[in-house]
Amino acid sequence: MNVGARSAKSWKCACLCAISEGVPRRSLYVAFIAGTVLNVINQGDAPLGMASIDWLKIILTYCVPYAVCTYGAVSYQLRLAETPLERQA
Repeated sequence: MNVGARSAKSWKCACLCAISEGVPRRSLYVAFIAGTVLNVINQGDAPLGMASIDWLKIILTYCVPYAVCTYGAVSYQLRLAETPLERQA
């Protein structure tokens, strides 16, 4: 198998892992909790009228924890799939 085909196969496997086995739900939960905490820290004075709300920063602050959590879950599943069954036990 050439490098391009192997790369396409691993991307396909990674995408399937990202949308399966509860990964999206768990990532959304983490993004909600972490994003809310980070938004309060970063823009806590905006609701009090001391500053304006930056909606792009709010959206990105929720997207980053989602992406990090999904990446962690997918990399774990891919590594687990590569490990021979004897080593998993």
